[in-house]
Amino acid sequence: MTSTTSENPSTAPLRVGLLGTGPWAARVHGPALAAHPGVTLTGVWGRRPEAAAELAKELGSQAYEEVDALIADVDAIAVALPPDIQAPLAVKAARAGRHLLLDKPVATTVESARELADTAAGVASVVFFTLRFSAAAAPWIEEQAAVEGWFSGRADWIGSIYAPDNKSPYADSPWRRERGALWDVGPHALSVLLPVLGDVTEVTALRGPLDTVHVLLRHASGASSSTALSLTAPEKASGVTAEFRGAQGIAELPAVWGEGPVASYGTAIDALLEAVRTGVPHPCDVRLGLRVTEILAQAEQALTR
Repeated sequence: MTSTTSENPSTAPLRVGLLGTGPWAARVHGPALAAHPGVTLTGVWGRRPEAAAELAKELGSQAYEEVDALIADVDAIAVALPPDIQAPLAVKAARAGRHLLLDKPVATTVESARELADTAAGVASVVFFTLRFSAAAAPWIEEQAAVEGWFSGRADWIGSIYAPDNKSPYADSPWRRERGALWDVGPHALSVLLPVLGDVTEVTALRGPLDTVHVLLRHASGASSSTALSLTAPEKASGVTAEFRGAQGIAELPAVWGEGPVASYGTAIDALLEAVRTGVPHPCDVRLGLRVTEILAQAEQALTR
């Protein structure tokens, strides 16, 4: 795994191209990339050229009309696009030797996720599972992963972006509305459960109110876990919680939103830079992205039975 920078990769800023112009790109990816001292935001590409031009101006960068031209000019791409658009573009970038900073889920089909994981084997990759890069949540997850003998776990992400009085800027996303909480926030829950309880060996699921989904998991460690996922809960019912129970007691996830997503994304950028510098894969790379897609696909199949 090598950097494509022309200078010493340990000192030269990583040239990054941002793919996407929606609210998540404009509020999180773009500002974090523009402010990070270890990268140069080379350019912005989007499916709407006028939006790319506007966002590039705000970020002090330049807009690209062709995605291939931007990929050719950078060392890495950061993607803030729907997963079924992200996957083929990430494959294209990986084939060109570009490192990847992706959003979750990496894809919504196992075939697309597997192609991406196979193609990206020769580059550095990081998938932005928000809790795994949160200053509050990440150390807690690592601490629980070091403990043996967990009996059960739970990770719930109850959102309310589609509640009647919620004016979330993310509510207009067609893919999020179509695929629902299972695919949008399910990856976050799995990113907490997997490193602590181990890989999943059995999956079942059932539907709750509106887009709410309950998933039950059996893990290779022998532990079981559950997750409740929703984007349509009343605002006062929303929240993110996680806990693990075992002979040593109960461990509960601390408050996770203190520093905000821009700071968490900055930590993800740090992780990509470290992976590029050392050649050591990050735990949240495309292989985890593939495994998460496989588990979510199994849960979706269980819902149809």
